[in-house]
This record gives sequence, C-alpha cells and structure tokens, in this order.
Amino acid sequence: MKFSKLFLVALSISFFVSCSNDDDSNEPIGAYTHGVLILNEGGSGQGSVSYIGNDLSSFTQDVYGTVNGSDVFGKYAQSIFFDGDNAYIIAGGSNTINVVNRYTFKLIAKIDSGLKNPRYGVVKEGKAYVTNANTYSYANPTSGDTDDYIAVINLATNTVDSKIELNATANRIVLENGKLYITEPYSNDKLLVVNPSTNTLETSVNIGSSADTMEAKDGVLYVLRSPYGGRSEIVKVKLSDKTISKVTFPEALDGASNLDIYENRIFYTVETAVYAMNIIANEASVTSIVNYSSTSAYGKMYGFAVNDNRIFIADGGDFTANSKAYIYSITGTLQKELTVGVGPNGFYFNN
Repeated sequence: MKFSKLFLVALSISFFVSCSNDDDSNEPIGAYTHGVLILNEGGSGQGSVSYIGNDLSSFTQDVYGTVNGSDVFGKYAQSIFFDGDNAYIIAGGSNTINVVNRYTFKLIAKIDSGLKNPRYGVVKEGKAYVTNANTYSYANPTSGDTDDYIAVINLATNTVDSKIELNATANRIVLENGKLYITEPYSNDKLLVVNPSTNTLETSVNIGSSADTMEAKDGVLYVLRSPYGGRSEIVKVKLSDKTISKVTFPEALDGASNLDIYENRIFYTVETAVYAMNIIANEASVTSIVNYSSTSAYGKMYGFAVNDNRIFIADGGDFTANSKAYIYSITGTLQKELTVGVGPNGFYFNN
C-alpha cells in the first residue's frame, strides 16, 4: 500500500505533538510538585513536613501524615536532601532517614541502622554522605567532641556501607567540586575537608569558631560565623587554594544566624531582621529588608531561605504548638503567612 506525502507529513506532526506532550517537563507528576517543602522539627512528639505550592494557594500542613497515615515519622526532623525523584528526610532524634518520593511523598524505605544523631546530607554518584553528631560532650566528655562521623549510604540499597571518622565535631555539609566541606558551630573552629573518592580527611582550614551556615558559588565557599561576644563575619574560602578573606560585620549585626546566596547577593539574618549585600561588597548592609514580630522561644527566626524572588522565614515558636512561616517578596512585602507544624526549621524547593 502506498501513502501520500500529505499523509506522512500529518503523521509526523501528530507523532511530534504526542511526544512533546509526553515529555512536558512542566507537567506535575505528583500532588507536591512545583512547591516548597517546609520541615517542622517537632517538640516532644514527631516532626512533620508542610507544603505550599509556588502559586501560594495550595497548602497541606502535614504532607507525610496525609500520605502515609499512622507511620511514625520520627523525632526532631533535622533536614532534607534530594536525589532524583527521592527525598531523604532526616529525623535525628530517632536515628532514621525516611525515604519518600519527593512528588507524591509516598514512603519508599527507612534507613535506620548505622546512624547516630544524623544531621545533614548530600549526594554524589549514588551515595549519600550524612553527618552524624554521635555523642555529645555534655554526656560523653571523654570523646564527645571528637567522635562525629560521616555515614556513607548506598542509595541503591538504602544501607550504610561505611563510615568516615572525622576526629572532630560535624554539622552542616556542602558538596562542591567533588569535595565535602563541613562546619560545626559549637566545638570546632575548622572547616573540615573530605575527599569522598578515598573517604579520607584532607587538610582542614582554620576559619574560627561558631561557623555554621554556608554556601558555595563560583569556586568560593561563603561561611557565616557568629562568635559569642564578638563580631559576626562572612569567611570566604577560595576552594582552589584554601586561602581566606573576610567581611567583618559591625556591632549592630552581632548574632547573625543565617546565610543564603541568591542572584549575586548574600542574604543574612539577625534576630527577626533580614539583610542583603552584594556578593563582592566589602561591607555588610545594616538596612533591613524584612523585620517581623517573632513568637520564638529564641527571639529569632529558626529557618530561612531565599529563592524564586522570595524570602522564606520560619518562626520556631515555643516548640509546644504549631508555629508560623512567612513568605515575603524579595523587596520585603509580605505575601503569605502560614500555620505550619511545630518548630519549622527549613525550606526545600521541590521543582
């Protein structure tokens, strides 16, 4: 049978349109696509995750409970990291990582062995690297400051394959240019450097005490540190040679507690105020963009992020009842106020 050229053209167009529709990356693949996950640490009970859509209209206060019913999520939800379609939710108080589909939030697996007070994680080539605080010095003065480790997790089997002993304390972790960089604000004055190809420590960088939140951009790691009784500062570590430079904040910005980089500006917070400075500036701005009324037991915001031309603030409250999250425009106009779970501590963008 012969086909006319016109029929073949029509068939080709039909096939192209069909394939284009099937491959539309903007098509939601679950109820929680195209939105923000808000992690709630929880108080004496278990933690939870809330969800707000990018349109700021669709909202679910307890995503995990809604999807997974009575399954026990775990105490003291600490952080979330992603790999492909999966989200890994660390419940540090239960020594558990809940593995869910990040778009449907259906539980896939639980990683509950080989972990001791897990904190933060990153993924490289099919393996997760999760910092573990292990024991604390107040309970274990002999080795509590030196027994932290990284749990290396095989994501194909959801099991801990090995540990990287750090001989130091560890908390935040960043993956950049194939290396792991780790800070801990209370008992460590160094930036730890780990080579995941060999699971070994490399020479650390002395950045000073009280270093916590950090972000890498264009080969530089920006680390915020806020020593008690001293000036807060941003330490810039050039990763190619580990040289450092600093922007020391004025006294008015003592106690800075969060850092995020968005479109060549560094955003940082002090108590209930948000500030921003150009990434190449040598001085910190003291003019706030946002200043809100907090009900936090700490008198400051507990979670913070900047993304999609918005500023996200989590108010920890008193950790006995559901608390608030606020979404502002990048210029400081309040766009949304949400009642989320107990102790909201972080925002994760699920696009």
